[in-house]
Amino acid sequence: MAAVDKGGEAFLPLARHKRIVVKIGSSLLVDQASGVLKEAWLTSLAEDLALLAKKGCELVLVSSGAIAMGRVMLGMQVRPEKLEDAQASAAVGQIALGRAYAQALGAQELVAGQVLLTLGDTEARRRYLNARATINTLLSRGAIPVVNENDTVATSEIRYGDNDRLAARVATMIAADALVLLSDVDGLYTAPPNMHPDAAHIPLVAKLTPEIEAVAGGEGSNLSRGGMKTKVDAAKMAVSAGTAMVIASGKVRNPLRAIDEGARCTWFAADGNPATARKRWIAGSLDPHGDLIIDDGACQALKKGKSLLPAGIRNVMGRFERGDAVRIVTINGTEVARGLVAYDSTDAQKIAGRKSSEIEAILGYSGRNAMVHRDDMALTGAGSVANVTMEVGG
Repeated sequence: MAAVDKGGEAFLPLARHKRIVVKIGSSLLVDQASGVLKEAWLTSLAEDLALLAKKGCELVLVSSGAIAMGRVMLGMQVRPEKLEDAQASAAVGQIALGRAYAQALGAQELVAGQVLLTLGDTEARRRYLNARATINTLLSRGAIPVVNENDTVATSEIRYGDNDRLAARVATMIAADALVLLSDVDGLYTAPPNMHPDAAHIPLVAKLTPEIEAVAGGEGSNLSRGGMKTKVDAAKMAVSAGTAMVIASGKVRNPLRAIDEGARCTWFAADGNPATARKRWIAGSLDPHGDLIIDDGACQALKKGKSLLPAGIRNVMGRFERGDAVRIVTINGTEVARGLVAYDSTDAQKIAGRKSSEIEAILGYSGRNAMVHRDDMALTGAGSVANVTMEVGG
């Protein structure tokens, strides 16, 4: 195997990390031609997990593969295009996938627990806390949660690549030390290597810059559709929350051991100052419900740690309810923060630009003085999740 770059050595061995989230792509688990589970590969992964568990690591799996397995069991020859076919495939495949993990981990005297999440479960505060509590309880009991998106009830289009971002959300939710994205690629390159034979491998991303996003490719393999873009999106969420991330090939047996032994991969260094759990959740939200357009004075106040008052808001965009996540944007369109808004969009429009002392007279009730309180806000400017400044290391 290729030697590990000197920057990557700082993250090894994996057992150095107390809590690890491992994401597994569909193409690693399921044979693309037959739709049959790759049992030998899964057995080797379970061996790796057992070794890490014995060294005191807490482990969470985020696994694709339910739709890929289920569609074959339902007699579908190709990946389902209709939402209802994908949901039906997931309903069947989730049972088969859960059984496969239970058997593979059970053979190593490990207990598997299934956790099905939707986008709302990681964005609605109460559901987020419930999901986090469930995973933390499983970990405290020595179990390995196997997380998948609840595709049977998803209302948006189901895509196989969504689990890259889901894995990052789970990692930030439970304050993981490391996120391992096992895929059919062995890291990030300066250009798609299948199209550019001279493309250089990037062993370490010390900080995220726009050039990393520029080199991220598009769609991935037939079954694992995440592509490099979703992996870089995942890195944004993970590293800003203090979680180191690695993209590594899972095509080999014992893929986690291979990383420790020097297999080619790309590490993304974590931010040295992790945010609080609440700030991580707010900053990592991918589904803001609207925008608050602010003036320069409000922008400077936010950077000093102040709350966003109605007086600093110049416009309100979108439809949202109290408690929803919103973007906070300057007049020229630069996002500076995300937060949980204290008013619905109708009331927010009424009090935008007005003094806090006028809120009761305008709305007929006494609401909060701040449109977004500083405790409910995370800055997303330079060096954070939404507008990350980057350097490529190594």
